[in-house]
Amino acid sequence: MRFIALLLFLPVAATAPASAWRDRSIYQLLTDRFSLTNGSTTHPCDTSARRYCGGSFRGIIDQLDYIQGMGFTAIWISPVVKNIDGVTGWGEGYHGYWAQDMNQLNPHFGTGAELRELSDALHERGMYLMVDVVPNHFGHAGPVSGVEYGNFGAPFNSKDAFHDHCWITDYDDQTMVENCWLGDERVALADVDTSLPWVQVEMNRWVKELVETYRVDGIRIDTAKHMGKPFLSSFASAAGVYSLGEVYHANPTYLCPYQSQMDGVLNYPMYYALTQAFQSTRGSIIGLVATLVTIREICPDSTLLGTFSENHDQARFPSLTTDLSLTKNIITYTLISDGIPVIYSGQEHHFSSTTDPLNREALWLTSFTRSTPLYTLISTLNRFRNFVSASSDAYTREISRVLYVSTSTFAHRKGGVVSVFTNSGEMSGQRWVWMAGTGWKEGIWVVDVLSCYVTKVERGGAVEVRINEGKPRVLFPLRELEGSGICEDVIVPTGREWGEVLARWVRGWKRWFAVGVGMSGKVGF
Repeated sequence: MRFIALLLFLPVAATAPASAWRDRSIYQLLTDRFSLTNGSTTHPCDTSARRYCGGSFRGIIDQLDYIQGMGFTAIWISPVVKNIDGVTGWGEGYHGYWAQDMNQLNPHFGTGAELRELSDALHERGMYLMVDVVPNHFGHAGPVSGVEYGNFGAPFNSKDAFHDHCWITDYDDQTMVENCWLGDERVALADVDTSLPWVQVEMNRWVKELVETYRVDGIRIDTAKHMGKPFLSSFASAAGVYSLGEVYHANPTYLCPYQSQMDGVLNYPMYYALTQAFQSTRGSIIGLVATLVTIREICPDSTLLGTFSENHDQARFPSLTTDLSLTKNIITYTLISDGIPVIYSGQEHHFSSTTDPLNREALWLTSFTRSTPLYTLISTLNRFRNFVSASSDAYTREISRVLYVSTSTFAHRKGGVVSVFTNSGEMSGQRWVWMAGTGWKEGIWVVDVLSCYVTKVERGGAVEVRINEGKPRVLFPLRELEGSGICEDVIVPTGREWGEVLARWVRGWKRWFAVGVGMSGKVGF
């Protein structure tokens, strides 16, 4: 790799170990579709055309306030290397997954200096940079018969670096998955033979230089299951930072062993279980809980998995349901449960497109508004998660423990936080869920950080949780929330059926008083 010579002698940031990523929350974006260099919020982008729309590194830098405003502490950007030039049978390489030359950056996104500036800007904010990398294949604009290996960047400009052509026709045949090609006769993806020692050496050198040159804190390894495990171990080790592999498979027994090669993998089994559970009021909560338990038992460390509910390869969740409460539940689970949460750009705006390429919308067309219900939800959850993580690492290290399960609702405890999820839907009205064994002391008050409704813990650590219109609940001891800025005004039950008053804490949160029109006096506890 020969990125930008003037950058090679600049100081390198201390690497971020995998353990440092546990308390991070990741905002995934496609560089071409996030923000424009000129700041326009009206420039059109036809996703169905599969063409470059103009997003850039500079655009990301200019909108870091927007991302950090949601409480994110890391971003994951699409691959940065030079891709196929021109229009192919599947459009242009705006997404970054059709590499032509790994020695050069994609000029559509900006310069090496601008990528380094993005990295520095993130680090100044205490945020991390994750870059998507694709060592599995190179892209050719056309049929296999026309592949010109000499057009690929050195040292991969020879047929000797690649497997002989064969298409993958059976994804249950692991040898075929690793040795045959992805793509088709419109865009053939020449499969790198990563079993060759010299290829491993060169790929390891490339990723190490990428990390050092641009002070990268983590890598997402694309198409990881299409490469042998010895290569993945070597490649991840050479990077020297947290590695998150894409192992596109629904079965935990297939996916979890890859965590022995990489620090984490994207939690596809949980993605499928979450989608099935929350896409309708008839989804399987029991199946979701079973998947959660299986992953906890099989994966070496589920706290380092990437938990997600949308990405650039999957249909937007709101394309499956218009029920906003169901969307709120799946987002809350993503941010609050086990693993490192990943939110895909546009989830905060309730984007509802289907699959690729329609789910790769231009975010600038939202004018980066921060007033949407889901922007607010994500902001609150990240703020809470960051507060709890800063107070103790027990939250991000501890594996969740299931407290309650029914056909429509389940709850778990994780690091002193009890979360309740339901697929009952926004038309389900108001109901109560009784849970025992929370681990909380009798007599303390706990608050739902999303509604600011407080509940008193009863004998044996039991609590009665109010569920309104199928919305999720995230409960935490009220006094331990002091200093977070969350729920400074709370809703207190008065003891009468459905009765409540809005109250504000005073005197170090030891007492509260009623506020609002027609309210006065103190409410004791």
